[in-house]
Amino acid sequence: MYLVPNIITAFGLACGLYVIFKANFVGEGMGPYDMLHSASLLLLLAAFADFLDGAVARALRAESEFGLMFDSIADAITFGVAPAVLLIKACSPEHGSTLSFYVVIGAMLYSLCGALRLVRFNVQAGEIEGDEEAQKEAKKNFSGLPIPAAAIATVSANLFFNSPLAETWLPLTDLGRSLITTSLTLLVGFLMVSRVKFPSLKSFHIRVPSLQLLVFTVVLAIFLLYGILYRFPLALMVITWGYILFSFALILVRKLRH
Repeated sequence: MYLVPNIITAFGLACGLYVIFKANFVGEGMGPYDMLHSASLLLLLAAFADFLDGAVARALRAESEFGLMFDSIADAITFGVAPAVLLIKACSPEHGSTLSFYVVIGAMLYSLCGALRLVRFNVQAGEIEGDEEAQKEAKKNFSGLPIPAAAIATVSANLFFNSPLAETWLPLTDLGRSLITTSLTLLVGFLMVSRVKFPSLKSFHIRVPSLQLLVFTVVLAIFLLYGILYRFPLALMVITWGYILFSFALILVRKLRH
């Protein structure tokens, strides 16, 4: 039973490694959009595995020090390195140019911030072990953007600005596209190591009648399903960056209330 969570973690790590290795074997006629589309699906699958391994470990009471370390290393590679590799591959700047320096620095800083975010999370988890109040508060809010959300936000922005939809709505040059995606990657990296409180989805309690909640959930599911099937780049970017903007809106509300 102790192997089950680690097998799920290994599956998520395999998704991240496949994205990294596959980015170096882009076939003839395969543009950045096709590469990013398949990579984003794999990273979503890895994010689900990252959520599932912890839940399974708690349900089976199979939590271990080995599993904690293995999960952190897997997250560092899958969500810290893979999005940075995809950024460099999608931008494909000319070697030795100023743009190549900016893109590489952006990718390196993102990966560095992701590693620091994971270390800080593990240290804080060890400090509050045994303190029920602190653990309860930690489950409500994340200190800094979680690395799986950061990876999906980075890849979704990269995917959207390289999609045919963006070419129709926001026609950009290769230089402009590279500058925007790299700047957003730097912003996400900063959010990971910041002290900004990002709410956990588990902490939401919506106080509305159950029937109204059911209707709202069905309507929302229809819109999400339509977006994923027909406007996947736009839907993914709206969901991930909507979460980031929603978190800042909650911070503003809290400050106004106090």
